[in-house]
Amino acid sequence: MSGAPGIPGRSTRLVLGNPGFPAPRMGGSPDSRDLAEREAGSEKRRLQMTEVPALPIVEARRLQKVYDTGAVRVEALKGVDLAIRPGEMVSIMGPSGCGKTTLLNCLSGLDSIDEGDVLIEGVSLAAMSDRQRTDYRAAHMGFVFQFYNLMPVLTAVENVELPLLVARVPAKEARVKALDALELVGLRARADHVPDQLSGGERQRTTIARSLVNDPAIVWADEPTGDLDSENAAEIIQLMRHLNRERGLTFLIVTHDPNVGASADRLVRMVDGQVVSDDYLQAGAPMRDEAEVR
Repeated sequence: MSGAPGIPGRSTRLVLGNPGFPAPRMGGSPDSRDLAEREAGSEKRRLQMTEVPALPIVEARRLQKVYDTGAVRVEALKGVDLAIRPGEMVSIMGPSGCGKTTLLNCLSGLDSIDEGDVLIEGVSLAAMSDRQRTDYRAAHMGFVFQFYNLMPVLTAVENVELPLLVARVPAKEARVKALDALELVGLRARADHVPDQLSGGERQRTTIARSLVNDPAIVWADEPTGDLDSENAAEIIQLMRHLNRERGLTFLIVTHDPNVGASADRLVRMVDGQVVSDDYLQAGAPMRDEAEVR
């Protein structure tokens, strides 16, 4: 694997090689061959999702993070243990300031840790240089944020292809992959629109397409419905659940939204920098209000 020597092959991934984006269409309905290929790809991924993975994609071991300004010392994470396996959709909930986003940032290598360890596909983040961590994130992780982080002067397809161009993927290949990703989230027809011409839900779907374009091992989502109304939030939840179930994509989602939490396979609750519960859910089951864990 480029940029991170010693990392094992991605045999534990549920989405191997091509992520299964449908072939680009030139107009009209897909022909029978295209449809058969899509169905075969979906069946292959469903079979892969039944396999028992050898290693978690991401694992935290006694993770500790301290913010110290000199005048104030805050223990943001206090010995957190957590493992995310391929194909899981995991939500993290808890009151504001409990460490949810800090944990996401530390697990993804966006932030440093003070004690403990984070393993990415079995290899310690500490064993990677800053450049290797950056390269790994660019090649194998996707990110979805509350406020989209889209370039306002670029069209939807240009925003989606941007990570590939930065990674020096040839422009023609990047454009095809970006259009395929937009089709996967139902926005192929809006590819040439800039963010101001898109609704909030369409902007977030564009962000999700961007997070998928590099065929990620895991997608990190920080409050993905936090800036959306209830209707658009429900559509985003449904889209992420569909991508998880049908494409085998792994999600870790930080959220205050009980509906997002209830859609996941696992619900991790945090209070004061610690994991206080980690439960497997029946998706769609009713959840307690956020205030009940304060």
